[in-house]
Order: sequence, then structure tokens, then C-alpha cells
Amino acid sequence: MNKDSKIYLAGHTGLVGSAIHRKLDEKGYHNILAATIEQLDLTDQSKISVFFAREKPEYVFLAAAKVGGIIANNTYRAEFIYENLQIQNNVIHYSYLSGVKKLLFLGSTCIYPKECPQPIREDYLLTEPLEYSNEPYAIAKIAGIKTCESYNLQYGTDFISVMPTNVYGYRDNFHLERSHVLPAIIRKVHLSKCLEEKNIEAIRQDLRKYPVEGLSASATEGDIIKTLEKYGIFRNNNYQQPSVRLVLWGTGQPKREFIWSDDLADALVYIMEKVCFRDLVTNNVEIRNTHINIGTGEEISIKGLAELVKKTIGFKGSIEFDSSKPDGTPRKLTDVSKLHGLGWKHQTSLNYGIAKIYKWYISN
Repeated sequence: MNKDSKIYLAGHTGLVGSAIHRKLDEKGYHNILAATIEQLDLTDQSKISVFFAREKPEYVFLAAAKVGGIIANNTYRAEFIYENLQIQNNVIHYSYLSGVKKLLFLGSTCIYPKECPQPIREDYLLTEPLEYSNEPYAIAKIAGIKTCESYNLQYGTDFISVMPTNVYGYRDNFHLERSHVLPAIIRKVHLSKCLEEKNIEAIRQDLRKYPVEGLSASATEGDIIKTLEKYGIFRNNNYQQPSVRLVLWGTGQPKREFIWSDDLADALVYIMEKVCFRDLVTNNVEIRNTHINIGTGEEISIKGLAELVKKTIGFKGSIEFDSSKPDGTPRKLTDVSKLHGLGWKHQTSLNYGIAKIYKWYISN
């Protein structure tokens, strides 16, 4: 890429897309195409056809997707597989037809088997069954990897797939039903701290920014308390115990890996600038698993994560776990040796990242 290259960034308003946009701006790329879902529905093939024929982008970052946490994935299974397949098929196919020089497709480490050896290498793909709760989303992303590989092999395109680990950062989704684990814990701990401090006005302010179940910020304190209880936040009337307790799903034992969104964006732009599909081919007989894991190679238990968030925010109450609720995959630590071998490594520690995202959350 050069600074004048026409770059189409699909999904520019999301967590990852907005981070890519910031990174491109920072590096001096100024010819960036972006469109909201109201301007361009990526599930609509006819509109995508017209867009690519008219704009003729040279490079494409495909960061648009329907995403969510374990509850959303398990509840909206049809939407997750259908919409993601539609989005990626349309963008990848019309990138090929319009002669895009390079495309970067973003997936997720949920593509790997539930009982995967750790750390997870790229060649563990399709070796065992997937985690059931997010299987539709994972299958869509696996299809995206194989679509990119197949177009490269048949048509000579340069379409690269990357599989980020759990991403967090500015513009994250803090919806209590649809968010991923880290922003969900941050918000729940924040609300628990507000309740602990008897600061109902701060809870109302939070509800104005991020409504919960249509609950108005002007709702009675009793209604607010009842709604918080549905999400595991309880006021304790036993004065021998902490005044507030927070109950999270699962056992707290599963381990997860997290990467700061701006670190991820730096890796993506680096790959777009310096890596080609042929750099990733190691076997000319059967070419597969050319995707790249993007992560830190470091993990933390959900319990450890909750305690870290608790310490960062200053919540003094108790955090408990409901083992009757699902845990999801036991571990998802990526092997990032391929990424390191390509010359890139993360910079932001989890401690520092959580402090930054909490500061952003309470000020936006």
C-alpha cells in the first residue's frame, strides 16, 4: 500500500474497525472508503456489486461481522451464521471481481475445536468438534478462511485471513446481554461499585448511555435494583457481609487471552503492508491453514480477570460464580509464533489496557 491507495474499510464503526481507521490515519493513509450499514448493507449482494464497480478499492479490510458473547451466539444462532456468511461472501467475491490487490479477512479464534491442545496452532483447525454455543459463528468464519484460500488458489488473488483472540478497547460493546466477557465484567463491576456507594444517580447515568431492557433512567430505585439482580448484581442486607455481591456466569476457571484493539489494528496494518499469501504457504501439495493467529500468547482465568477488574475499578464487594451456567471453551490460548515470525509483537499489557478502557467507559 502507499499513502494514496484507495482502501475500503468494512465495519469502520465497530471496535476493531474504528481501531483500524485510527491506525491508518496515524500512518498517513488518507484515501479511506467507509460506509455505515444505512449507506451500504453488506448482506445485500446487488448493493455490494454496485459499490465495488463504482468505487474500485485497491485494498480491503473486512472487519464487518455480526458479533456477540456466549448468550447472543447461543440465542441468535441462525442470524449469526446467515448474516456473517452473507457479508463475507459478498465482500470477498466482489473484491475478486473488481480486481482488489489485497484483502484482509478477520475471523476469530472460536474457529478452533473446543478441546484443542494449548497453545492453539493454526494447523489445529478442523481437527475436532467446535464449542457448541458459538458453532454457527465459527462455521461462518471457517468458511471465510476457506473462501479466501480457494480464491487465492483458483484466481491468484492475495486474500489473507487473520484470527484475533478476544479483543477489547475503545467503542467496545457494553450491552449486558450481547457483550463479550471483558466489557460485560467491566460494566457489571462498575454498576456494583455504584450500588455499593449508594450512588443511584451514577447508575441512572449509566442507563442513559447504555439502556437495559428498556429500563428508563427515571425508573424507581426499586425497579433499578430488580433489573440489576437479573444480571447478577445484588444488594446484601446482611450487614456482616459486603454490601454488594456480584455473581458471574460459570465457574471462573476457563482461561482467556485478550488483545488491546489498537495493538490488533497495528498488527493488521502491518500484515497488509508487509505480508502476502505466498509468504504463508508451506506445502505446495495441499495448501491449507494459511491464516494467522493474532494475540498476545498470554492468558488469564475468568476469575483472575474479574479480580483484576475489581481492583482497577475499586469495588470492595464480593465476586461469586454460578457454576450452573455454561463456561464455554476451557482454554483458548493462541500460538502466535507465526505472527512473531512475520515480525510483529503486541505492546499493551492487560493491566494497562483495562485501566484505559475503564477510563474511556466512564467518560464517554
